[in-house]
Amino acid sequence: MNPYEKIQELTKENGISVRELEKRLGFSNGYFSKWKTVSPNSEGLAKVSDYFGVSIDYLLDREKKPSLAEKHGVFAFDGEPVTDEEVEFLKSVLAAKRATENK
Repeated sequence: MNPYEKIQELTKENGISVRELEKRLGFSNGYFSKWKTVSPNSEGLAKVSDYFGVSIDYLLDREKKPSLAEKHGVFAFDGEPVTDEEVEFLKSVLAAKRATENK
């Protein structure tokens, strides 16, 4: 998978368009489409990496995307591996708790 395809995947997962990502990161329209055939520059890779919380190696297809559990440093509970679904559930519980505390 090339870096542009990785960006398409990440934007889809996060509910934004590639164009919206270009705007948010301060790039011109079509900036990322060039990555289909041309090697990306380090500035662009770094901004995308920071924005999505993935490594540059992931964008370059040198490593797999970490699971949510790995990303949040939660690997096991009561001796059992934590699934991405459980991490999402915990995040929603924490968000609800914070929302009630801020009222």
